Amino acid sequence: MATSRALRTDLVDAVVLEVYGLVRDQGWLADRALERVLRREKRLYAVERRAAAESVYGLIRAQGQLDFVLTGALPGEAARARPALSLAYAAWLARSGAAPLDAAAKRLGVPRRELAPVEAAGKAIAALADPLSRFAVEASLPRWIAERFAAELGLDEAVRLGKAMNERAPLTVRANLLRGPREDLQARLAEEGVESTPTPHSPWGLTLDGHANAFALRAFQEGHFEIQDEGSQLIALALGARPNHKLVVDACAGAGGKSLALAMEMRNKGSLLALDPDAERLEEAKRRARRAGVHNLRDRAIPPDETADEALKDLAGKAERVLVDAPCSGLGTLRRKPDARWRLRPEDPARFAGLQRSIAVRCAKLLKPGGRLVYATCSLGRTENDEVADFLATAAPGLVPVPLSETLGAERAAALGADGNRLQLYPHRHGTDGFFMALFQREK
Repeated sequence: MATSRALRTDLVDAVVLEVYGLVRDQGWLADRALERVLRREKRLYAVERRAAAESVYGLIRAQGQLDFVLTGALPGEAARARPALSLAYAAWLARSGAAPLDAAAKRLGVPRRELAPVEAAGKAIAALADPLSRFAVEASLPRWIAERFAAELGLDEAVRLGKAMNERAPLTVRANLLRGPREDLQARLAEEGVESTPTPHSPWGLTLDGHANAFALRAFQEGHFEIQDEGSQLIALALGARPNHKLVVDACAGAGGKSLALAMEMRNKGSLLALDPDAERLEEAKRRARRAGVHNLRDRAIPPDETADEALKDLAGKAERVLVDAPCSGLGTLRRKPDARWRLRPEDPARFAGLQRSIAVRCAKLLKPGGRLVYATCSLGRTENDEVADFLATAAPGLVPVPLSETLGAERAAALGADGNRLQLYPHRHGTDGFFMALFQREK
């Protein structure tokens, strides 16, 4: 079996260095760069492909800390003095415990003296007088993100959040109840050699053994589950879509992850309309729907600007449920997309908030009297979340807050820490990605 073979570290290292170069120096998305290189390197064993992927993501997470250790530059400032790729990788191998320092230097062909700062890294970080700078380095976050987290949560809890953002995200799936109950999926996965445990908050979720290749499982190929973070599942649950609803709208559907969960809640009845400016992503949503056995999904590509109002005119006042999972900075997904921290800019949350306000108000017009809307993001912080929800409550006539306990259930809402109609999920508190949701209803 491939897992019994010794790693050919020379092949693994060549992939890691190439992918990391594409991400760090050419601005590629990590998942796309990794996919491109691994598709070409067909000779790698499965265990080597996994080792390469884990090393790439580990190196990207640690980039800010490694830059400080090797160059003295704080995270986000290191573009002026980036260490060589091989030096950064060797330093990561040593710092992460993947290889002793001497072995890491030899493996990457790096002079031993250039790795000397790694031996004193702990002291150098501890010597930072400014607590926020020290937090930014320890968490390997650009200082502006560290400042935002600390302002929102206080420094002590922000440190816990930063630690969670640098841990590997769990592999969570949503059972497709159109195919059968969660318990049946768990048994089926066990037959395929994959252990799983029920998620603590979502009634649909399972957390799989992190080494499983979920896409290769027959259960996936036959539509019995979708890969979906538990927090994302809870957003779909919070909308309260039901089989008797004639029109449910997923207003920012993307590739349809939450659309499929809503179709499941509707039991394939009524009409579910997926909206998005990206027609290619809507095509992907339709392919996923076919695999999942979803029959009530329609799609409509809409303009990405103010002309969307005219394009949606025929839907005004007709929807029982509207989900606005708005485009956002993605600050809540840094553990799953660690390269995003190095692409985001301090002005991005405010820039996205402007877009979120216009989308949310536009989509609120689709509600019929008594209809409900969930505003959601995969971000953290008031700018994109509470402040937009506050704006929506005043800018959309007749929209009133509804306690999330009405859709999530009182026990679940309390366990999650819902505050009336709002809930912020955190990796370090809930084990999910960072998601926000707010529930509203149009007055009857």
